[in-house]
Amino acid sequence: MASQDWFEKDFYAILGVPADADAAAVKKAYRKLARKLHPDQKPGDKAAEKRFKEIGEAYAVLSSPDERKQYDAIRSMSRGGARFTSGGPGGAGSGFEDVFSNLFGGGGAGGRGGNVRFNTGRGGGQPNIEDLLGGMFGQQGDGGTSRVRGNAGGPGQEGYGRFGAPAGPRRGADIEAKTTLSFRDAIEGSTVTLSIANGSRITARIPVGVKDGQKIRLRGKGSPGDQGAPAGDLMLIVQVKPHAVFGRDGDNLTVDLPVTFAEAALGATVSVPTLSGDPVKVRIAPGTPNGRVLRVRGRGIAAKHEAGDLLARVSVAVPQKLSGKAREAVEVLRAEEADADPRADVFAKARQD
Repeated sequence: MASQDWFEKDFYAILGVPADADAAAVKKAYRKLARKLHPDQKPGDKAAEKRFKEIGEAYAVLSSPDERKQYDAIRSMSRGGARFTSGGPGGAGSGFEDVFSNLFGGGGAGGRGGNVRFNTGRGGGQPNIEDLLGGMFGQQGDGGTSRVRGNAGGPGQEGYGRFGAPAGPRRGADIEAKTTLSFRDAIEGSTVTLSIANGSRITARIPVGVKDGQKIRLRGKGSPGDQGAPAGDLMLIVQVKPHAVFGRDGDNLTVDLPVTFAEAALGATVSVPTLSGDPVKVRIAPGTPNGRVLRVRGRGIAAKHEAGDLLARVSVAVPQKLSGKAREAVEVLRAEEADADPRADVFAKARQD
């Protein structure tokens, strides 16, 4: 965007927020309008498409602290925030040239009757706003052109003055999108197709082991830049649905493993499900308590260096119904343990300070 446009466009009005709105209010207003005006919501509506581009342009400036500061400074000049006299009668009626004539010493009391001429180094004609702003802040170089390296528009671009007014192509804005994956697709990797703000569709590869809430940067998939400038990036936020059986702890998979009282008390070898579908065998040691975690090496989430583990937490299943013989056996066990109090240690610790 040329800096002259910043004098003409009221980005706050476009988003419907006051000039002192904080970053959260600006983002909220943009998202509300973007949902309402998105091309997917209003297919074929040229007016909505135009408004959608306008709010995107406004948000790109107001969401960047540096660009917003520069925009506010330029807009304050257009509203008369800086006042100068041109040396004309009474010092009144100063126009845009009068402002810069005073800044550069081109006009004063009795100085050419308030008429100011600028030499832009381009063979005459009207001065370029970038040249004037560059001169204001000490950036004027050969031919009156202000140039610095690096800017909010993107790395490696030149032709931008410190006042934020680009004299060359401006990099496209970054945008955000969300996608929801199944637990399995997040663990094993997947490919998704997205509809983005400008109405186009892109395909993105989701890496193996992506986490819930993780952001993936897709370079060059954001808003298009000015002619000759690169597009912005797409920040893809991944949401992962929970699984009915498996959970996640870093690169480890977790699973609750039901075992019978007899298996926990006497010991056994049991099968554990895995995400790939092939069960693995684990050994339950005699006397294994409820909640003990058994580790199966290498059967977790694939990582860069090595795969995580499968963590099986023992869950002792209490029978809801007992046969006659089973009840007799439990009665014998209770009689054998009559003198044991499994809660004695808990009460002893509860009495401590």
